[in-house]
Amino acid sequence: MKKIFVSAGLLAAGAAGLQPALASGPDLVSPKAWNVSASLRGFYDDNYNVFTTKKGSFGAEFSPTISLNVPMQQTDFGLRYTYGLYYYQDRDASDINPFDQTHQVDVWLDHAFNTRWKLNVTDTFAVAQEPELLGTSPASASPVAFRVNGDNIANHTTIKLDTEWTRQFSTSLTYGNSFYDYQNSGDSVNSLTPPIGIYSVMPNNTPYTPSISTGFGQLANSPSLAGLLNRVEQNVSFDLQWHFQPETVGFVGYNISWVNYTGNEPIGVFNYLTPTLVNRSLVYYSNSRDSLSHYAYVGVSHQFTANLSGTVKGGASYTDSYNDPLQTTTSMSPYADLSVSYTYIPGSYVQLGFTHDISAADVATVNASNGSLTQYAESSVLYASINHRFNSKLTGSIIGRCQYSTYQGGPNSDAADTYYSFGINLSYQLTTHFSTDIGYNFDDLQSSSTDPSYSRNRVYLGFSASY
Repeated sequence: MKKIFVSAGLLAAGAAGLQPALASGPDLVSPKAWNVSASLRGFYDDNYNVFTTKKGSFGAEFSPTISLNVPMQQTDFGLRYTYGLYYYQDRDASDINPFDQTHQVDVWLDHAFNTRWKLNVTDTFAVAQEPELLGTSPASASPVAFRVNGDNIANHTTIKLDTEWTRQFSTSLTYGNSFYDYQNSGDSVNSLTPPIGIYSVMPNNTPYTPSISTGFGQLANSPSLAGLLNRVEQNVSFDLQWHFQPETVGFVGYNISWVNYTGNEPIGVFNYLTPTLVNRSLVYYSNSRDSLSHYAYVGVSHQFTANLSGTVKGGASYTDSYNDPLQTTTSMSPYADLSVSYTYIPGSYVQLGFTHDISAADVATVNASNGSLTQYAESSVLYASINHRFNSKLTGSIIGRCQYSTYQGGPNSDAADTYYSFGINLSYQLTTHFSTDIGYNFDDLQSSSTDPSYSRNRVYLGFSASY
C-alpha cells in the first residue's frame, strides 16, 4: 500500500530531481540573523545507478536548511546546515534500502584586524553521494563524474589573509586543505599459479630491484574508490598585487601543492620476467600516487564597468610523482584560470569561466610493458551560468559545464574522458514565505578509458518554504 500511495503522489506532483546548483557560501544566506527553510520535491531519475544500462526510478526529496549569520563590528560569522533525504521507489520495490541521506555544513568567518589586514576563513563539510556535493566548485575538475553509493565524506577549508601595504601594493596569502573519504573500500591481491608467488610492497623511495618478489599477481577486484581517491590535498599560495588603477589589479604568484593518498590499498600490479626468466610482481598501493606540485603564474583582474568584471590568470605547474616505487616521474603542465561576470539588469547576471589544471583521477591502470602507473589527469573545464529575473516573482537559471580530461601515465596515457552537465530551473515566488520550482538536469560521460560511458536525465517539481 505504501508503494502505491507514493507512486500516485509522485504522478500527481510531476517528475523531479536534484537541484541544478548546490552552491555554498554566505551569498545564499538571508540578511536576517537566522533563517529556516525546507523544500519538498518529487523527481524522476532515468539512470540513478549511473551505468551504461539505465535503470530509472521515481522518488521524493526532503531538504531542510537552517542558517545563522552574525555581523559584528569587525567580524562577520556564518553557519549553515542542510540535510537531504532522498527516497527511490525502484530500490524499495527491489527490497534495497530506498533512502539516501546527505549532510552539508558551511562555516565562514570574515575578520578585519584593521583597515589594511583582513582574514577570511571558509569551510564546507559534506556527507553525500552526488558529485555536486563531493566536488569543490564548478571551476574545479572532478575525478568522479557520477553518483557514488555510501556515506562519502568531503571537506574543504580555505584560509586567506589579505594585506594592503600601500595604496598601490598588496599581498594575499592563502592556505587550502581538502579531505576525501569514500566508503567503497577493501581491495586485495590474489596470486596465480603456476608458480605460487609472494607479493611484497617496495618500501617508499627504495631503488627498484627485481628480486623483491616472485610469482605473478593480480588484484582480487577492480581498485576501490577509497583506494584510488581517499586523500588529503593541501596548498599554500602567495600573490604580489599591484593596483595600477582603482579598477585594475595585476598580480604574480607562487603556489605549492601536495597530495597524499590515504586509502592504503593495492591499486595495481606489474607482472614481468627478469632476464633469467624468473616471474616477478610489483604491487602499487594508494600512496604510490603521492605528488608535489609547484605553480608559477601571472594575471590581471579588471572592472570594465560597474556591472562587468573579469580575471585572467595563467602559468605553468611542475609535478613530481615522487612516491612511484618503479619510476618516479616529473612533468610540466600549463595552468589557466579565466572568469567573467556580467550583471545586465538588477538580479540578472551571466558568469563564464575556464580552467586548466592537473587533478586526481579515478583511473589507476598499469602499463603491462613497462610498469607505468596512471598518476593523475590533466583537465580542462569550461563552465557557464545565467540567472535571469523575469519579474519580482519569476526567476530562471541555466547552468552548463564541460570537462575534458586526459590521463598521465599507464596504458591510458592517450585516453580521454569528456563529461557534460546541464541544468535548467524555474522558480516562482507564491508568497513571501512560499515558492515552487521545476527543473531538468542532464549528465553525459563519454569515456575512452576504463570508466563506462553513460547518460542521465533528471526532472523535478517541488515546493519550498522559508522564514
